[in-house]
Amino acid sequence: AGSFQDAGVIQHAYNLNFPLHTVPATSAQCLAWSAFSVSSPAVVLETVKQASPRGKTVVVRLYEAHGSTVVAWLQTSLPVKEAMLCDLLERPAARGHLPLEQRGVRLSFTPFRVLSVLLVLRQ
Repeated sequence: AGSFQDAGVIQHAYNLNFPLHTVPATSAQCLAWSAFSVSSPAVVLETVKQASPRGKTVVVRLYEAHGSTVVAWLQTSLPVKEAMLCDLLERPAARGHLPLEQRGVRLSFTPFRVLSVLLVLRQ
């Protein structure tokens, strides 16, 4: 019932096409942990990868999936020193510096926009 956004179709499609695989582990108790989170259900974090020629850098690729204009916060538990927008070849964008704030990195999306964020990690 309702729109595809309300029904969570995108999340269900990812769950179907990329099922979670479990790996046996020790019985030690551990706290829940996530390296990344995004504040808006309209934004999909598609890819996390090490940046090609750089040492301590990670590329995070996200896209807006609901056809809306939205501001989303990308949060990470990684020790980020610097964040900037980059192109698909992982070259930093001119004036692409993103301030690190308490809530994370603020990202603005227009309908179906893809953003690549280069995160420089502390040594």
